[in-house]
Amino acid sequence: MYKFCLTHRYHSYLENIDYNLVGQGDVNFPKHWMRDNTGENISVKNPYYDMYTFHYWLWKNKLQSFEDNRWILFSTYRRFWKNIESFDEKANLKDKIIQTPPKNWEKFDTILTEPTDLSKIKTSKIFKKGKKLIMKDPSILFIKSKRNIKFHFDLMHLEGNLNKALDLVDKKDKHDFTEYLNNETSINLWNLFCCKSPKLLNKWYETVFEWLFKCEKIFGFKDLKEYETGRMYAYLAERYLPFWFKKYSNTRTWPIYFHDIS
Repeated sequence: MYKFCLTHRYHSYLENIDYNLVGQGDVNFPKHWMRDNTGENISVKNPYYDMYTFHYWLWKNKLQSFEDNRWILFSTYRRFWKNIESFDEKANLKDKIIQTPPKNWEKFDTILTEPTDLSKIKTSKIFKKGKKLIMKDPSILFIKSKRNIKFHFDLMHLEGNLNKALDLVDKKDKHDFTEYLNNETSINLWNLFCCKSPKLLNKWYETVFEWLFKCEKIFGFKDLKEYETGRMYAYLAERYLPFWFKKYSNTRTWPIYFHDIS
């Protein structure tokens, strides 16, 4: 496997997990770490693109050298693909997480995170962040099927932003993606995935970056801030990613191990 772990801060415990360690942003990292600010890159956009500045770097500088039918795995410093075949809570981190492809991945092209049920959003959170949405449609407080992916984005990242971005999606996907956002009440979160084909991954990169670069003309960077809009381009990609891979590849889901660093 090509195994990558991305982080925006140095954590010494990562040195022992046997992954390719990736330091993002303008923080200093050890020389043996990979960085997203060399070669052809968009590293300066990291506060807004998050892990996608590394994905861009990988696409432009490394992907062409990857062997086919060899899994490419992405994780972050707190979220890893869980080694469910021999998981032991008392084991060290390296043994808790996937090191080699599980046998039951063989028939699939892409692995996505287990879905998160958005219909279970707490009513208190909807009251806190979605007063305008409630005024438009009070039934969202009672009809959980209306708490779809689009509603969740409007609630968490300001109403209307997703609609603006949707207008720029390639026409071959626009209708299907819109239906997906309006009908799905669960989502595979965190922009984490594993892909077995560099060719498939290349197509994803071509698609998502074409869309995100178009979105820059609408959202720019100057007014993006804090949780709601700060990482706007990562938030958009997070919604597009599961839809796209489900449409264009054979997928299955897999549990994530959350490594508590508090």
